[in-house]
Amino acid sequence: MREVLDGAEAERRPKSLAELVRSEDEPAYKEFCATHPAQHLRMQAALGTAQRAFDRATRRSVEQALRGALRNVLAETRPSGDHVRGYLDRELADLEGWLDQDRVTAVGRGLNIGLGLGAFAGVLLLAVPLLAGRPTLHMLGVTLGCGDRWGLLGAFAAGGVGAFGAVLSVLGRLRLSVEELANRQAAGSGSAAVPARQLARRMRHEGVYRVCVGWILAVAVYFVLSGGIVPVIEVPATTAEICGPAGSATAPATGTEFWGFWCAIGFIAGFNERWAFGILRRDATSKSGRD
Repeated sequence: MREVLDGAEAERRPKSLAELVRSEDEPAYKEFCATHPAQHLRMQAALGTAQRAFDRATRRSVEQALRGALRNVLAETRPSGDHVRGYLDRELADLEGWLDQDRVTAVGRGLNIGLGLGAFAGVLLLAVPLLAGRPTLHMLGVTLGCGDRWGLLGAFAAGGVGAFGAVLSVLGRLRLSVEELANRQAAGSGSAAVPARQLARRMRHEGVYRVCVGWILAVAVYFVLSGGIVPVIEVPATTAEICGPAGSATAPATGTEFWGFWCAIGFIAGFNERWAFGILRRDATSKSGRD
């Protein structure tokens, strides 16, 4: 029977290594514990870690491998020999490597799910205001002019594309460093025995967080640049130029430049957080200089 404890699936009554031993092998098992205490503890630790593994197949396979290794040792006529110690060390090295890969799988899958959820949220944040924003405001009695509509649409477009820029940025970093990330997550918790499912949950949160940060940064950079607060980039088209003096959109080509420019800015802000924070710091510096 399994239950979920603090986000990590685990056995309600964890097994001990002694439970894998047949009754007729109990005397040999006691001798093994006395002659190879270090290997016995490593086997017990591997079994405990396997019962908190991320992948169910890993749990069953590691348990079966430990059961087989233990039976092989107990069937030996000289279980206290050095050859037994060498055999167990090789078997345990393989199983510990298997469990390490399970942690890597948990981190990679958790982060991918988090990024997927964050990207889906980014699509909603982009699509819902574009499709339902104006009817909702109309129902509330709010009327937006041409410039207001283009300004808000530009903000949501930049934010939505910024979310995808953040996803691409994280995926690019993960290509070669998932294993390093798994080790760093475990080390940051002060223990290498953090359940793999807790790592997966933590990385799901991390993925959603990174996408939300990309979205917010892209929107912030949009308002800073479109408002002319930080004149570091020349905006090819403003809402005033698009709408014209009459207050209605009359320049389709200018509108295309507007969309293309702000989508590119949003993507860069989500993809490169340092660049986005650099723009925002210039904003803070310019404000302090005016004060």
